[in-house]
Amino acid sequence: MRKWRSNGFVPVKRDLIQTKMYASANRFIRRETHLSYKIAIVEDDPDQRHNYTAALEKQGYEISAYADRASARDAMSRAMPDLVVLDIILGNEIDAGFQLCRELLAIDPSLPVLFLTERVDEIDKISGLRLGAWDYQPKPVSLGFLVERIASLLRLKALRDNPAPTTRPARETGHLSIDEDAMQIHWRQQLLELTITEFRLIAALARRPGYPVAYEALMQATIQQYVTRNTINTHMRNIRRKFCALDSAFACIGNEYGHGYRWVQESPVFPK
Repeated sequence: MRKWRSNGFVPVKRDLIQTKMYASANRFIRRETHLSYKIAIVEDDPDQRHNYTAALEKQGYEISAYADRASARDAMSRAMPDLVVLDIILGNEIDAGFQLCRELLAIDPSLPVLFLTERVDEIDKISGLRLGAWDYQPKPVSLGFLVERIASLLRLKALRDNPAPTTRPARETGHLSIDEDAMQIHWRQQLLELTITEFRLIAALARRPGYPVAYEALMQATIQQYVTRNTINTHMRNIRRKFCALDSAFACIGNEYGHGYRWVQESPVFPK
């Protein structure tokens, strides 16, 4: 119900009350949902650091902010956050973010790291993903997008850390077992430590064993921005390395030159 004023329609008091109630409820739900998450921001620009901190604190996150690699490393080595937003150039250290990422993932390989940086060359993005970052976003970025991107990564982390009761059986191909609900992959009954992107790529490959999967389809499977063929190649090298760490004879990811990749079915072994 609305009343007419000379400058147009305005809500009546009942509408205003309902609007305020919904807004208050949404704020409560949002804060309760995010209350337990701790996020570390490593950014040397004070204005950007303040803006990121303010935007995320409004969502109910607990924020720790650092201006340099040394202070961030010391603090996080004592208490690891749930997610890290990380610039690459910190003060006079042009690769500080890369080094810090390497140090943090050595402590906790499952830590979500989001690079947020002005370094947008493809080689930089490849380097970040090769280290094990979950995402790589170029500056400038809107605060709204940053908030939603972090929320998305934390939802994925929650699925990995606390998988819902399995509602469908794991998909198996030879010695490969893919649990879509828990977003986990086992090879020869051993759990692979994968990023979310790596999980998605393996799942896309193994969906049709023996059939080639084009680069374009693999790019879509990552659900990331600014993905190139070289980005996919980097992910595949990382994935192969992780499989080989568990099984030195692993050879199930085949490269289709100029087209993409395929999951190569294992040859059966017959008893002699």
